[in-house]
Amino acid sequence: MSAQSDEPQKGSLSIDVLIPAIEKDLATLPLVIDSLRRHVQHRIATIYIVSPQSTKLRRLCANKKCTFIDERTVLPITKKHIRYGTTRWDRSGWLYQQLLKMNGDKISKSSFFLVIDADTILIRPHTFRKDGKTIFYYRSWSQPEYFRTYRKLMGAKAPSPKSFVTHYMLFEKTRLAQLKQIIETRHGEPWYNAIIQSIDRTKQFGFSEYETYANYLYSNQPSRMILRKSLNKALHSRASSLSPKQLDLYAQSYRSLSFHQRKVYQLAPKTKI
Repeated sequence: MSAQSDEPQKGSLSIDVLIPAIEKDLATLPLVIDSLRRHVQHRIATIYIVSPQSTKLRRLCANKKCTFIDERTVLPITKKHIRYGTTRWDRSGWLYQQLLKMNGDKISKSSFFLVIDADTILIRPHTFRKDGKTIFYYRSWSQPEYFRTYRKLMGAKAPSPKSFVTHYMLFEKTRLAQLKQIIETRHGEPWYNAIIQSIDRTKQFGFSEYETYANYLYSNQPSRMILRKSLNKALHSRASSLSPKQLDLYAQSYRSLSFHQRKVYQLAPKTKI
């Protein structure tokens, strides 16, 4: 799908943006912020950077006119309350970031907020709402554990034929709150505890906030969703090393670039769906 298929101008919808980050993301985070302001075809009210206390990230927020949020204020739990790992790997921080995203409705002041990973740069125009519907970007492979956990949480199979784990997603605050309430009602405990307890913690990829939220919507009103191919490209070079000419070349085939530095992403098995 060509870039011209997206809306060419900023619409009337105003959204917030939420980016969980740590200091290791400083190499890409400024470029992520710049790409959002250039390519998101909606008015951006506030960009929130959710992070552990960091002078460097606070300085970046001041320079980029973003709002710094101490991650310890977002949830009643912190990373230290999560035990998700073995002697060979630790996914506690990875899961904690997903829970932070799922409580973004407590941070955002807009009805919709965009979550994007701190290592993903948009390189073409992106629209997330059109004709009263939300646009979701998808791919054709995922991790089987995401769907096993979804079934445990929701009591039903994930219905979508696509995967929504594409590094960014627009959340509607009222629908996200409904999802968390359903989880709490089904499990009789806070939604974040239910998620932690539903994961097979012997597996490295046990939960996806994107997969869970989008499949919940798809199970109720798929007609209110527009699906588009994500066309994301994973690169292992430094984001700052790409010239404008190289970015334009990538933009002919892709919508976004992800600069994964962690080996766990590079070695993750892929399952077609």
